Amino acid sequence: MSRSVALVEVPLYPNTLPLASGYLQAYAQQDPRIAEEYSFVIHSRAVSHPERELIRELVELDCEVYAMSCYLWNMRRISVVLAALREARPSARFILGGPQVMNRITEYIDASMTDVVVADSEGEIIFSEYLRELLGEDPDLARVPGISFWRDGTLVTTPAPDRIKDLDEIPSPFAAGVFDGADYAFAVVETNRGCPFRCSYCYWGAATNDKVHRWELTRVRDDLTWLSEHGVESIFLADANWGALPRDVELTRHLVECKQRNGYPMMVSMQAAKNRPDRVTDITEILVAGGMLTSQPVSLQTVSPATLAMVDRSNIKESTYVELQQKLHEKEISSYTELIWPLPGETLDSFREGIGKLCRIGADVVVTYPQLLLPNTPMERQAEVLGIKKVRVNDTVSEADVVVETKWVNRQDYELGLWFYYAVVVAYNARGAYYTARYLDSVGDQDHETFLENVARWFRAHADTELCAFLARSIATLDNYDINNVGKVLHMVMHSHRAEVDRLLRDYVRSLPRWREDPLLRAIFEIDLLARPYVYREPLSLPDVALDEVAVTDHGRYHVTVDAPRAAAEWIGVEHTPDGDRASMVIDHRGRRKMPYPRHRDLDHNASYCQAMMNRMRDILPQWRVAEPARPVAG
Repeated sequence: MSRSVALVEVPLYPNTLPLASGYLQAYAQQDPRIAEEYSFVIHSRAVSHPERELIRELVELDCEVYAMSCYLWNMRRISVVLAALREARPSARFILGGPQVMNRITEYIDASMTDVVVADSEGEIIFSEYLRELLGEDPDLARVPGISFWRDGTLVTTPAPDRIKDLDEIPSPFAAGVFDGADYAFAVVETNRGCPFRCSYCYWGAATNDKVHRWELTRVRDDLTWLSEHGVESIFLADANWGALPRDVELTRHLVECKQRNGYPMMVSMQAAKNRPDRVTDITEILVAGGMLTSQPVSLQTVSPATLAMVDRSNIKESTYVELQQKLHEKEISSYTELIWPLPGETLDSFREGIGKLCRIGADVVVTYPQLLLPNTPMERQAEVLGIKKVRVNDTVSEADVVVETKWVNRQDYELGLWFYYAVVVAYNARGAYYTARYLDSVGDQDHETFLENVARWFRAHADTELCAFLARSIATLDNYDINNVGKVLHMVMHSHRAEVDRLLRDYVRSLPRWREDPLLRAIFEIDLLARPYVYREPLSLPDVALDEVAVTDHGRYHVTVDAPRAAAEWIGVEHTPDGDRASMVIDHRGRRKMPYPRHRDLDHNASYCQAMMNRMRDILPQWRVAEPARPVAG
């Protein structure tokens, strides 16, 4: 009778293809004895799957070996499941692997848990050797490379095996039939492993200290073809730097050809190479033309030179970034610039100044992620020297540690930085006061960072409004860590609380000394109110505040026609040929690829959609065109 092995994954999303388990099984089954003596079952359930159900299902499998993939998003769930399985199946053995547990056995496993081992390195060789050792009459786990375990109260750690340099030693789980018969909607794909960069906050390059090793091109093409032919809707290209290799362009074209032939995949996302902006732009254009991507990520993480040196990272030159943005704008391709707050070396002032610079350069959207202290990274080892203080998120499933202080940022500065970023989301990303901020910056009244900081201060002073109360709660509870948090803010700003946001921003701008004396400022702000995009395809509504400088002359389901000062129209880029000091414009809010508001979906689902739409802002921005002047309608 064969011995049964369960490969357990708890991914973020339902119906995710369990790639790591597929590699482990395919590699292990190359050994004829393992293939003969063991049977494998892959059990993958999303983090949203009820804990009790997951435990019941795994207990019913009644396996001799349970192998569990551990990441920050599932570690608390894995810990509970492990305890329940050990009690229900005392004769079973357990092996944990993944970046959350590597080299950290003492944080999760105590000396009494002699039936559990932790893989401290790349998993394929370790897992295969572990299964082979268990087949012996008197197995000695000390002969298995790259693991830690307890024996007789003593911690045993064995030397790590060399990393696999010829990745084709790992058979394709797709070609091996590991995934046949299952239905997957989302898949993570590797075409290479390793990263040439050494960013101290990241496990990819700094912790592995490895060159890039790649799978053979034909094998990769065949794997991508399998995903297309089996109807996988969305693919995440998990290479650390997609676009770093010339062949990435060829593989991108192959993905588009697969979609044209089979209808899938429908969406592709990637970690773009930061040192090959031209190649990444070519890749983005190919995917956009193929209907599989709508936005290009630009991963800067910080604009501060001191911080870049501190975290051992180099960015593309500012001139290259400006040129990249210009090319993307010309091609009408959205982009989003990624930052992390607060990285070591970054101060509150440098964070604000960096975002202000990006706004002036013309970034479509600025996305700021919370700094997480990841295990097995140089930053974790340097945490005390860097003055890092962390707080673990209050979550029953994940085990994320959010950095809330560094030597350069105290807790108050950290929270002020979050308020500042929320102001960026509302006033800049969601276009709440986009043209207003640009105008004030251009006339030397307030630069972008000052304007956004003042908006943040205004929000802090108006916690009696539902939006600002939500922002305050998010900061106080670390809910800003939630992947859907910003999406919820966008749902409020561009849909459910539009009128409240109108009033909030109107009252702030009216408080500026320039407001009374500058009719052009008043007109530009009123255009901001009318042009703020709708994230869903829905009928537009007129602003919930009085308009003094701009008159509405026509109001349709998705468009509004306005009569505005000619100087305001020209300032926002709508050229007019007729003479006179007034201009008539149509603001069309239909946008591209927007979906109707799904009332039957919960807020988390809608927030996820809103977050995605922010990153592809050019799909929802209104279109402008010149209209013939008309008389204002009553009311």
